[in-house]
Amino acid sequence: MLARLIGTHSIIADPFLRPLPIMNISEHSVVSFHYTLKNSQGEQLESSREGNAMTYLHGSGNIIKGLEKAMEGKAAGDSFAVTVEPTDAYGEHKPANIQRVSAKHFRNSKALKPGQVLGLQTRQGPVQVTVVKVGRFNVDVDANHPLAGQTLTFAVEITEVRAASDEEKDHGHVHGHGGVEH
Repeated sequence: MLARLIGTHSIIADPFLRPLPIMNISEHSVVSFHYTLKNSQGEQLESSREGNAMTYLHGSGNIIKGLEKAMEGKAAGDSFAVTVEPTDAYGEHKPANIQRVSAKHFRNSKALKPGQVLGLQTRQGPVQVTVVKVGRFNVDVDANHPLAGQTLTFAVEITEVRAASDEEKDHGHVHGHGGVEH
């Protein structure tokens, strides 16, 4: 029994009821949060608020460095905004990551459109690129992250913080709801 109502106005608290300790975000915390992301012009780029909260394992590099650093020490129920410079987000935009690729390396290069995102297989493994320009013989692609070089502002609401399981720590990511199923 958590509390006993006496009459219509008095409540006697159960002496065995103890408040749950507040867990602050630290290494190996599983954190769920909602966010709204805006660029330096104040344009909203994306938001999780209409869907499921994002969940990650703190300290495992699963989110951008600047946001993870700002989360440190926060707890469920906390809301804050943080502005993250490119070096702590998706890096600076590197002109060398814009490459000209022979059209013969694409299945149907004539169907490609600027702005289209593709996965390419390279000697170093798969790379996501954005089509910049489509020519008759070549396709220019940009391997920079679409948000590289941008200063980003996150409005964050932390919804849940819990300790990671040993398996999550070993694997470096969250399992179950909001995480990896395997």
